[in-house]
Amino acid sequence: MATVRDIVKALDDITGGRVQRRPEDVTMGRHPFVVMKSSGIPGKEVIETPGLVYGDPDWPVHRLAVAMTMSEQDIELAQAMEVDAIIAHHPLADAASSGGVTLKHYLDLYGIAALELHEAFHGLHPGIPTLHGHEVHHVNTHFAGLEGNVLYAGTALPEVKTMGDILRRLSDYMGYEQEDKLLKGEQLVYDSPLLKESGHATRAQIVLGDRKSPVHHILHIFPHTGFTAEHLRQAVHLFPHTDTIIASISRMRPGHPLIQTARELGLNMLFGNSHALEIFENGLPLAYALDSLLPEVEVVVFRERVVSMPLHAAGCTAIRTYGKQMALSYLVKKIPV
Repeated sequence: MATVRDIVKALDDITGGRVQRRPEDVTMGRHPFVVMKSSGIPGKEVIETPGLVYGDPDWPVHRLAVAMTMSEQDIELAQAMEVDAIIAHHPLADAASSGGVTLKHYLDLYGIAALELHEAFHGLHPGIPTLHGHEVHHVNTHFAGLEGNVLYAGTALPEVKTMGDILRRLSDYMGYEQEDKLLKGEQLVYDSPLLKESGHATRAQIVLGDRKSPVHHILHIFPHTGFTAEHLRQAVHLFPHTDTIIASISRMRPGHPLIQTARELGLNMLFGNSHALEIFENGLPLAYALDSLLPEVEVVVFRERVVSMPLHAAGCTAIRTYGKQMALSYLVKKIPV
Protein backbone atom coordinates (compact mmCIF):
# COMPACT_ATOMS: atom_id res chain seq x y z
CA MET A 1 0.00 0.00 0.00
CA ALA A 2 1.33 3.43 -0.98
CA THR A 3 1.65 6.27 1.53
CA VAL A 4 2.13 10.02 1.34
CA ARG A 5 5.83 9.33 1.87
CA ASP A 6 5.85 7.33 -1.39
CA ILE A 7 4.23 10.25 -3.19
CA VAL A 8 6.96 12.59 -1.94
CA LYS A 9 9.66 10.16 -3.07
CA ALA A 10 8.04 9.85 -6.51
CA LEU A 11 8.04 13.65 -6.87
CA ASP A 12 11.67 13.77 -5.79
CA ASP A 13 12.55 11.11 -8.37
CA ILE A 14 10.62 12.90 -11.13
CA THR A 15 12.37 16.20 -10.40
CA GLY A 16 15.84 14.75 -9.84
CA GLY A 17 15.99 15.76 -6.16
CA ARG A 18 14.25 19.15 -6.23
CA VAL A 19 11.73 18.37 -3.48
CA GLN A 20 12.33 19.91 -0.05
CA ARG A 21 12.74 17.18 2.54
CA ARG A 22 13.60 19.00 5.80
CA PRO A 23 12.08 21.99 7.65
CA GLU A 24 15.38 23.84 7.40
CA ASP A 25 15.02 23.77 3.60
CA VAL A 26 12.36 26.43 4.12
CA THR A 27 13.59 28.23 7.21
CA MET A 28 17.26 28.54 6.23
CA GLY A 29 16.60 29.73 2.69
CA ARG A 30 19.15 27.36 1.18
CA HIS A 31 16.93 25.29 -1.09
CA PRO A 32 17.04 26.62 -4.68
CA PHE A 33 13.38 25.73 -5.34
CA VAL A 34 11.97 27.12 -2.11
CA VAL A 35 11.07 30.49 -3.58
CA MET A 36 9.33 33.57 -2.16
CA LYS A 37 6.66 35.00 -4.45
CA SER A 38 5.76 38.59 -3.64
CA SER A 39 4.40 41.65 -5.42
CA GLY A 40 5.04 43.76 -2.36
CA ILE A 41 1.34 43.74 -1.45
CA PRO A 42 1.28 43.63 2.36
CA GLY A 43 0.49 40.17 3.72
CA LYS A 44 -0.01 38.50 0.33
CA GLU A 45 3.37 36.91 -0.34
CA VAL A 46 3.75 33.12 -0.36
CA ILE A 47 6.72 30.76 -0.23
CA GLU A 48 6.81 27.83 -2.62
CA THR A 49 7.71 24.62 -0.78
CA PRO A 50 7.97 21.81 -3.34
CA GLY A 51 6.82 18.53 -1.85
CA LEU A 52 4.59 17.83 1.14
CA VAL A 53 2.84 20.94 2.45
CA TYR A 54 0.43 19.35 4.90
CA GLY A 55 -0.42 15.83 6.03
CA ASP A 56 1.11 12.80 7.69
CA PRO A 57 3.79 11.03 5.61
CA ASP A 58 2.39 7.71 6.84
CA TRP A 59 -1.17 8.34 5.66
CA PRO A 60 -2.22 5.71 3.09
CA VAL A 61 -2.94 6.86 -0.45
CA HIS A 62 -5.31 4.90 -2.66
CA ARG A 63 -6.42 7.75 -4.91
CA LEU A 64 -4.36 10.82 -5.83
CA ALA A 65 -5.49 14.00 -7.61
CA VAL A 66 -3.32 16.26 -9.76
CA ALA A 67 -4.59 19.85 -9.91
CA MET A 68 -3.33 23.23 -11.05
CA THR A 69 -4.50 25.60 -8.30
CA MET A 70 -6.06 24.05 -5.21
CA SER A 71 -9.23 25.65 -3.86
CA GLU A 72 -12.23 24.65 -1.77
CA GLN A 73 -13.68 23.21 -4.98
CA ASP A 74 -10.82 20.70 -5.16
CA ILE A 75 -10.99 19.86 -1.46
CA GLU A 76 -14.73 19.20 -1.60
CA LEU A 77 -14.40 17.13 -4.78
CA ALA A 78 -11.55 15.20 -3.18
CA GLN A 79 -13.59 14.23 -0.13
CA ALA A 80 -16.56 13.25 -2.29
CA MET A 81 -14.33 11.02 -4.45
CA GLU A 82 -12.35 9.60 -1.51
CA VAL A 83 -9.13 11.18 -2.77
CA ASP A 84 -6.36 10.86 -0.17
CA ALA A 85 -3.90 13.45 -1.50
CA ILE A 86 -3.91 16.44 -3.86
CA ILE A 87 -0.82 17.59 -5.73
CA ALA A 88 -1.25 21.20 -6.83
CA HIS A 89 1.05 22.75 -9.39
CA HIS A 90 0.76 26.25 -7.98
CA PRO A 91 1.83 27.11 -4.41
CA LEU A 92 -0.64 26.65 -1.58
CA ALA A 93 -1.57 29.29 0.99
CA ASP A 94 -3.85 29.34 4.02
CA ALA A 95 -7.31 30.68 3.19
CA ALA A 96 -6.45 31.34 -0.48
CA SER A 97 -6.30 27.60 -1.19
CA SER A 98 -8.90 26.50 1.36
CA GLY A 99 -12.04 28.59 1.13
CA GLY A 100 -11.02 31.37 3.51
CA VAL A 101 -10.21 29.05 6.42
CA THR A 102 -6.92 27.45 7.45
CA LEU A 103 -5.57 24.55 5.44
CA LYS A 104 -4.99 22.52 8.61
CA HIS A 105 -8.58 22.54 9.83
CA TYR A 106 -10.07 21.90 6.42
CA LEU A 107 -7.65 19.15 5.35
CA ASP A 108 -7.72 17.46 8.77
CA LEU A 109 -11.50 17.27 8.55
CA TYR A 110 -11.28 15.09 5.45
CA GLY A 111 -7.89 13.48 6.02
CA ILE A 112 -6.42 14.84 2.80
CA ALA A 113 -2.70 15.44 2.31
CA ALA A 114 -1.65 18.46 0.23
CA LEU A 115 1.48 18.73 -1.88
CA GLU A 116 2.78 21.29 -4.38
CA LEU A 117 5.28 21.31 -7.23
CA HIS A 118 5.70 24.50 -9.25
CA GLU A 119 9.12 25.96 -10.11
CA ALA A 120 10.66 22.61 -9.18
CA PHE A 121 8.64 21.03 -12.01
CA HIS A 122 9.24 23.66 -14.65
CA GLY A 123 11.91 22.87 -17.20
CA LEU A 124 11.72 19.08 -16.78
CA HIS A 125 10.05 18.43 -20.15
CA PRO A 126 9.75 20.30 -23.48
CA GLY A 127 5.98 19.95 -23.66
CA ILE A 128 4.91 23.56 -24.09
CA PRO A 129 7.26 24.26 -27.02
CA THR A 130 6.35 20.89 -28.56
CA LEU A 131 2.63 21.64 -28.38
CA HIS A 132 3.31 25.01 -30.04
CA GLY A 133 5.25 23.40 -32.87
CA HIS A 134 8.91 24.17 -32.25
CA GLU A 135 12.09 22.59 -30.95
CA VAL A 136 13.99 24.71 -28.43
CA HIS A 137 17.71 25.28 -28.91
CA HIS A 138 18.16 28.01 -26.30
CA VAL A 139 16.48 28.49 -22.90
CA ASN A 140 16.92 31.41 -20.54
CA THR A 141 14.88 31.38 -17.31
CA HIS A 142 16.11 34.79 -16.14
CA PHE A 143 16.33 36.80 -19.33
CA ALA A 144 17.70 40.33 -18.86
CA GLY A 145 18.60 39.36 -15.29
CA LEU A 146 14.96 39.03 -14.19
CA GLU A 147 14.35 35.77 -12.29
CA GLY A 148 11.51 33.77 -13.83
CA ASN A 149 11.56 35.80 -17.06
CA VAL A 150 11.58 32.83 -19.44
CA LEU A 151 12.64 32.96 -23.07
CA TYR A 152 12.72 30.04 -25.51
CA ALA A 153 14.43 30.31 -28.88
CA GLY A 154 13.72 27.50 -31.31
CA THR A 155 13.05 26.33 -34.83
CA ALA A 156 9.75 25.14 -36.24
CA LEU A 157 9.21 21.39 -36.35
CA PRO A 158 9.38 19.89 -39.87
CA GLU A 159 5.60 19.63 -40.13
CA VAL A 160 5.10 23.26 -39.10
CA LYS A 161 5.49 25.55 -42.11
CA THR A 162 3.03 28.36 -41.41
CA MET A 163 1.14 30.15 -38.64
CA GLY A 164 -1.92 28.17 -39.69
CA ASP A 165 -0.06 24.93 -38.96
CA ILE A 166 0.50 26.08 -35.37
CA LEU A 167 -3.20 26.88 -34.96
CA ARG A 168 -4.23 23.49 -36.36
CA ARG A 169 -1.71 21.76 -34.11
CA LEU A 170 -3.06 23.46 -30.99
CA SER A 171 -6.64 22.74 -32.08
CA ASP A 172 -5.85 19.03 -32.38
CA TYR A 173 -3.88 18.75 -29.14
CA MET A 174 -6.24 20.83 -27.02
CA GLY A 175 -9.40 19.22 -28.38
CA TYR A 176 -11.13 22.33 -29.70
CA GLU A 177 -13.91 20.29 -31.34
CA GLN A 178 -14.67 18.47 -28.08
CA GLU A 179 -14.62 21.73 -26.12
CA ASP A 180 -16.99 23.35 -28.63
CA LYS A 181 -19.55 20.61 -28.01
CA LEU A 182 -19.19 20.95 -24.24
CA LEU A 183 -19.71 24.73 -24.30
CA LYS A 184 -22.65 24.54 -26.70
CA GLY A 185 -24.28 22.02 -24.37
CA GLU A 186 -23.89 24.37 -21.41
CA GLN A 187 -25.27 27.29 -23.40
CA LEU A 188 -28.34 25.22 -24.31
CA VAL A 189 -28.92 24.08 -20.71
CA TYR A 190 -28.71 27.64 -19.38
CA ASP A 191 -30.49 29.10 -22.41
CA SER A 192 -27.72 31.66 -22.81
CA PRO A 193 -25.45 31.98 -25.85
CA LEU A 194 -23.48 34.58 -23.82
CA LEU A 195 -22.11 31.94 -21.44
CA LYS A 196 -18.31 31.79 -21.81
CA GLU A 197 -15.57 29.44 -20.54
CA SER A 198 -11.97 30.39 -19.83
CA GLY A 199 -10.18 27.88 -22.05
CA HIS A 200 -12.55 28.46 -24.96
CA ALA A 201 -12.49 32.26 -24.68
CA THR A 202 -8.68 32.41 -24.67
CA ARG A 203 -7.92 30.14 -27.61
CA ALA A 204 -4.83 30.55 -29.75
CA GLN A 205 -5.04 33.38 -32.25
CA ILE A 206 -2.87 35.17 -34.81
CA VAL A 207 -2.07 38.75 -33.83
CA LEU A 208 0.41 39.74 -36.55
CA GLY A 209 0.56 37.95 -39.88
CA ASP A 210 -1.98 35.43 -41.20
CA ARG A 211 -2.49 31.69 -41.48
CA LYS A 212 -0.24 31.52 -44.57
CA SER A 213 2.67 33.44 -43.00
CA PRO A 214 5.84 31.26 -43.08
CA VAL A 215 7.36 30.20 -39.79
CA HIS A 216 10.98 29.17 -39.30
CA HIS A 217 12.69 30.74 -36.27
CA ILE A 218 10.60 31.25 -33.16
CA LEU A 219 10.95 33.22 -29.94
CA HIS A 220 8.54 31.93 -27.30
CA ILE A 221 7.76 34.38 -24.49
CA PHE A 222 5.54 34.47 -21.40
CA PRO A 223 4.41 38.08 -20.83
CA HIS A 224 3.24 37.58 -17.23
CA THR A 225 6.84 36.87 -16.15
CA GLY A 226 7.78 40.51 -16.77
CA PHE A 227 8.88 40.25 -20.42
CA THR A 228 8.90 43.78 -21.90
CA ALA A 229 9.16 45.41 -25.30
CA GLU A 230 12.81 46.25 -24.58
CA HIS A 231 13.43 42.59 -23.74
CA LEU A 232 11.96 41.69 -27.13
CA ARG A 233 14.38 44.04 -28.87
CA GLN A 234 17.28 42.46 -26.96
CA ALA A 235 16.11 38.95 -27.81
CA VAL A 236 15.76 39.69 -31.52
CA HIS A 237 19.24 41.22 -31.46
CA LEU A 238 20.56 37.96 -29.99
CA PHE A 239 18.55 35.84 -32.44
CA PRO A 240 18.40 37.98 -35.61
CA HIS A 241 16.82 35.26 -37.78
CA THR A 242 13.65 35.33 -35.68
CA ASP A 243 10.48 35.61 -37.78
CA THR A 244 7.77 34.63 -35.27
CA ILE A 245 6.87 35.45 -31.67
CA ILE A 246 4.68 33.07 -29.68
CA ALA A 247 3.26 34.43 -26.43
CA SER A 248 1.67 31.78 -24.25
CA ILE A 249 0.39 31.14 -20.72
CA SER A 250 -0.47 34.87 -20.78
CA ARG A 251 -1.07 37.42 -23.52
CA MET A 252 -1.35 41.15 -24.14
CA ARG A 253 -4.26 43.49 -24.77
CA PRO A 254 -4.51 45.32 -28.13
CA GLY A 255 -2.05 48.17 -28.43
CA HIS A 256 0.39 46.72 -25.90
CA PRO A 257 4.03 47.81 -26.47
CA LEU A 258 5.07 44.19 -27.08
CA ILE A 259 2.65 43.94 -30.00
CA GLN A 260 3.69 47.34 -31.35
CA THR A 261 7.38 46.41 -31.13
CA ALA A 262 6.84 43.07 -32.87
CA ARG A 263 5.00 44.90 -35.68
CA GLU A 264 7.81 47.45 -35.94
CA LEU A 265 10.35 44.61 -36.23
CA GLY A 266 8.32 42.93 -38.99
CA LEU A 267 7.57 39.79 -36.98
CA ASN A 268 4.66 37.38 -36.93
CA MET A 269 2.97 37.10 -33.55
CA LEU A 270 0.69 34.41 -32.21
CA PHE A 271 -1.05 33.99 -28.86
CA GLY A 272 -0.78 30.34 -27.85
CA ASN A 273 -2.38 28.40 -25.02
CA SER A 274 -3.44 30.45 -22.01
CA HIS A 275 -2.89 29.61 -18.35
CA ALA A 276 -6.37 28.07 -18.34
CA LEU A 277 -4.98 25.07 -20.26
CA GLU A 278 -1.88 24.36 -18.19
CA ILE A 279 -3.62 21.37 -16.60
CA PHE A 280 -3.04 19.67 -19.97
CA GLU A 281 0.42 21.12 -20.66
CA ASN A 282 1.97 20.36 -17.26
CA GLY A 283 -0.70 18.50 -15.30
CA LEU A 284 -1.01 15.52 -17.63
CA PRO A 285 2.75 14.81 -17.89
CA LEU A 286 3.01 14.86 -14.09
CA ALA A 287 -0.09 12.68 -13.70
CA TYR A 288 1.17 10.08 -16.18
CA ALA A 289 4.60 10.03 -14.50
CA LEU A 290 2.98 9.38 -11.10
CA ASP A 291 0.72 6.74 -12.65
CA SER A 292 3.83 4.96 -13.94
CA LEU A 293 5.80 5.17 -10.69
CA LEU A 294 2.89 4.33 -8.36
CA PRO A 295 0.89 1.56 -10.06
CA GLU A 296 -1.07 0.80 -6.86
CA VAL A 297 -2.42 4.38 -6.73
CA GLU A 298 -5.33 5.61 -8.85
CA VAL A 299 -4.43 8.98 -10.35
CA VAL A 300 -7.17 11.44 -11.32
CA VAL A 301 -6.96 14.92 -12.82
CA PHE A 302 -8.87 17.89 -11.42
CA ARG A 303 -9.56 20.36 -14.21
CA GLU A 304 -10.71 23.91 -13.50
CA ARG A 305 -13.39 25.22 -15.84
CA VAL A 306 -14.19 28.82 -15.03
CA VAL A 307 -17.47 29.83 -16.63
CA SER A 308 -18.86 33.34 -17.05
CA MET A 309 -22.65 33.47 -16.82
CA PRO A 310 -24.80 36.52 -17.51
CA LEU A 311 -26.64 37.34 -14.28
CA HIS A 312 -29.99 36.31 -15.77
CA ALA A 313 -28.57 32.84 -16.53
CA ALA A 314 -26.63 32.20 -13.30
CA GLY A 315 -28.03 29.03 -11.76
CA CYS A 316 -31.70 28.04 -11.91
CA THR A 317 -34.82 30.18 -11.46
CA ALA A 318 -35.15 29.36 -7.76
CA ILE A 319 -31.61 30.34 -6.85
CA ARG A 320 -31.82 33.57 -8.87
CA THR A 321 -34.99 34.46 -6.96
CA TYR A 322 -33.14 33.75 -3.73
CA GLY A 323 -30.26 36.00 -4.82
CA LYS A 324 -32.60 38.90 -5.59
CA GLN A 325 -34.42 38.50 -2.28
CA MET A 326 -31.23 38.50 -0.24
CA ALA A 327 -29.87 41.51 -2.13
CA LEU A 328 -33.00 43.66 -1.93
CA SER A 329 -34.06 42.68 1.60
CA TYR A 330 -30.67 42.73 3.38
CA LEU A 331 -28.00 44.42 1.27
CA VAL A 332 -29.32 47.22 -0.93
CA LYS A 333 -31.77 48.59 1.66
CA LYS A 334 -28.80 49.55 3.87
CA ILE A 335 -27.55 51.98 1.25
CA PRO A 336 -28.86 55.56 1.76
CA VAL A 337 -30.77 56.97 -1.20
